[in-house]
Amino acid sequence: MPPERHTEAGTAARADEGTDFDVVVVGAGPAGSAAALEAARAGLRVALLERGPYPGAKNVYGGVVYGRILDELVPDWWEHMPVQRWVTRRSTMVLTGHQALTVDFRTEDWGRPPYNGATAFRSELDGWLASLAEEAGAVLVPATTATGLLRGPGGRVAGVRTDRPDGDLTARVVIACDGVNSFLAKEAGLFAKVPGRQSEHTSLGVKETLALPREVIEERFGVSGRHGQDIEILGCTGSVPGGGFLYTNLDSVSVGVVLSLTGLAASGRRPEEVLAGLKSHPAVAPLLRGAELKEYSAHLIPEGGYDSMPEPAGDGILVAGDAAAMCLAAGVWLEGVNYALGAGMHAGRAAAAAIAAGDTSRAGLAGYRGRLEKSFVLADHRRLRRVPGLVFSERMQQTYPGLLCDVAQGFFTVDNPRPKPGLRRLLTGAARRRGLRLRHVLSDAFTGTRSFG
Repeated sequence: MPPERHTEAGTAARADEGTDFDVVVVGAGPAGSAAALEAARAGLRVALLERGPYPGAKNVYGGVVYGRILDELVPDWWEHMPVQRWVTRRSTMVLTGHQALTVDFRTEDWGRPPYNGATAFRSELDGWLASLAEEAGAVLVPATTATGLLRGPGGRVAGVRTDRPDGDLTARVVIACDGVNSFLAKEAGLFAKVPGRQSEHTSLGVKETLALPREVIEERFGVSGRHGQDIEILGCTGSVPGGGFLYTNLDSVSVGVVLSLTGLAASGRRPEEVLAGLKSHPAVAPLLRGAELKEYSAHLIPEGGYDSMPEPAGDGILVAGDAAAMCLAAGVWLEGVNYALGAGMHAGRAAAAAIAAGDTSRAGLAGYRGRLEKSFVLADHRRLRRVPGLVFSERMQQTYPGLLCDVAQGFFTVDNPRPKPGLRRLLTGAARRRGLRLRHVLSDAFTGTRSFG
């Protein structure tokens, strides 16, 4: 059952009869649906705009949904959410052109309630989340693009223009969840203080979904029933800074790479070439043998972290999810949906509180940042703000993967009649061959300790 509605917010909102809605949410992805759900539960008049013919129609997906934030939004969510597999096996793979070193963890704890993570198709996930917002009272408006902002007295955002004839919608608060490269947030001036060009903070994700029989997946990946595996991969993109992933669905696998836009442009390579290289690697190719291509997709990912985020609130407007650059790219963690859900939830609640107080100015909506600061959304991003620079560095992309693989190969090589080498000798030899200096290691260790410690 949804939480009880806070009708005082709705009562305050309805005193303003000059607006079509109390809240207009643009974008029916996870952030937008969570925002619309919470605002509707507060008794507000909510419109949820989606430019696709239905929520999820334009989305591609290459990751795992982590459910702890859903515990607060949708109790017993695991009984209702459309899930492919529950991730019970989590691996990190480090590659060179001919080597692979994998750290593999599995636990049965993640295969039973309340679960840890699940693979899911965005076309199904987004539709389910949007349906929850509709059930709470939000009005879903599909096949509609917000083309700009409406302005009220003093320049305050007062709604959105759409591509429909006579389709302008007025609102006391607009919540922009319109994805990476948010035109609404830019028009509102929320990105004015973000340093550098947006391309410097953005990656390109490309993914193939490959069909494999369910029994083949279970045999190759060592899982059974609805259990699955998620593999995050480093050192697989050559001269282009980035990383890769491979995860299991029920009767398909998804394999892809995430590439720095500026690095990709400088390399002169095509993203499909980089992906083909990963698929043909000796450690990956056997897992994909005989698979049939079902889908090829690509999308932009905001990976700049905390320092690339816009202001979260303006006069009459909030921004959440990818539109606010809230994807966490921190090496072993590449997460977006859970941060989008958390931000959307707090945006909906902040809008309701501001409307109830009768102040939807920037100051009246400032509570949104406070809510984010107290939650994992900004707490994680702030603590890990230096990690994107570390992860995309040449040492992390190429030197360290080679170092680790060389040490592992030396450690496990039996070279009688020579005595077995010590670990220190292996490390110093590999570091020398890779051109790694002690000052580099200390600098990176300091950054890593400050971030992950």
